Amino acid sequence: MPEGHSYLAIDLGAESGRTMLGTLTGNHLSLTETHRFPNGPVRLPDGLHWDVLRLWSEIKAGISASARGGVALQGVGLDTWGVDFALLDRNGALLGNPFHYRDDRTDGMLETAFQYFPRRDIFASTGIQFLQINTLYQLLAMVESKSPVLDIAHTLVTIPDLFNYWLSGNITCEFTNATTTQCFDPIRRDWARTMLKALNIPTHLFGSVSYPGTQIGEMLPDIACETGAGNVRVLLPACHDTGSAVVAVPAQGQDFAWISSGTWSIMGMEVNEPSVGMKALQYNFTNEGGVFGTWRLSKNIMGLWLVQDCRREWQRQGKEYSYDELTRLASESKPFPAVIDPDDNLFLHPGAMPEKICSYCGKTGQPIPRTEGEVLRVALEGIALKYRWVLERLEELSGKRLDSIHIIGGGTKNRLLNQLTADATGRTVLAGPVEATAIGNVLMQAIGLGQISSLAEARAVVRNSFTVEEFHPGDRSGWDEAYNKLVELLDSQVSPP
Repeated sequence: MPEGHSYLAIDLGAESGRTMLGTLTGNHLSLTETHRFPNGPVRLPDGLHWDVLRLWSEIKAGISASARGGVALQGVGLDTWGVDFALLDRNGALLGNPFHYRDDRTDGMLETAFQYFPRRDIFASTGIQFLQINTLYQLLAMVESKSPVLDIAHTLVTIPDLFNYWLSGNITCEFTNATTTQCFDPIRRDWARTMLKALNIPTHLFGSVSYPGTQIGEMLPDIACETGAGNVRVLLPACHDTGSAVVAVPAQGQDFAWISSGTWSIMGMEVNEPSVGMKALQYNFTNEGGVFGTWRLSKNIMGLWLVQDCRREWQRQGKEYSYDELTRLASESKPFPAVIDPDDNLFLHPGAMPEKICSYCGKTGQPIPRTEGEVLRVALEGIALKYRWVLERLEELSGKRLDSIHIIGGGTKNRLLNQLTADATGRTVLAGPVEATAIGNVLMQAIGLGQISSLAEARAVVRNSFTVEEFHPGDRSGWDEAYNKLVELLDSQVSPP
């Protein structure tokens, strides 16, 4: 393996973005953060949007910061969250700021979709978990509102495809992100055109799919000049951030569960074929594309969004808490003040999260949390309990026992949640690496340039380069009772007010 190669990972998350310079020397990878910036929704009169022009400016600032000092970049790769998209006209111009997946225009769109195409047929055609945030329902909302943008749109690009286009001048449709849209057929490996036509969604918007590791071109000359990066190759990692993160799971073999922990928690396992049977539909699981022919059989869980939005609400009230302080408040609170399903629709939209958690507890006949610490304890225990529910169903669908759970991503820094996960599931939890998404991004670039040969070799680099922390099940008293309460709640979902 060649020595001392440098790669730039551009990693955009729902709360922040950053650029990470990765240096691969032998079988050791080191990372340096070169630029970090906030991200979040912008509310306009017509709804909630992403500010992609500001993000583009930050991306270029990150490239510039990474190229200082004469660093010769071998490649640059970009990953983001899934489901959101932009529309381009026939000249490749952007048709408006993309909507944010938490915009409420998709309220009720699942039920509308089922009137055109049955639920089980949508799942058979796409293998994707039913969430109103999915691209499918965002597009359907545009159809139902007779959006004039659809009349002039020529091409749909997911968010990473948009930035890759602006970087390289080439329009691509990267596989792992395409599979998050609920518009892609995992069996046929093509867009689910029959379903899209039934929902009156224009099929000409969807282009041909490219796969992780593909070199899509060199950085455009004006961008290379502006940033000082020179003639850098633009490569496709797994452009869905979870896809990149799973590349960096420091495991051997496939019989493990993983959790990509952040604003969302995505929990799953690696499989060789998508699971689109009735059980997967019943449990509302998803099949998202991975690298090297793998699939991620998984489920989205609301995750640390609950904590993040509580923190924002308390900030609006003049109470400034760091995340470490919030974790301390939760750890000092009595276990199991109440049980919530973190995925109830009540918690989807931003704002007033502490009140929503208290409202949920009241509506389900449980004690209402009295302090910030109790609110947070309810949130974190609810997430851990939902992990157990998902783990049991993964084992049922796969017919395998998954003895360990790998937690990767920024959420690994919440050691309380890591321990609660071990306690709730009765399994060993291995937390780390924190920067899994950037690591996986860099390693897929190295694979694309032939400097690493396989997924197994990439994971060996991770094990050689980064440490993980183990969490073993502790006192499990009370967990079974709380879990039974969660199952009861799932059987009778609470509706938003």
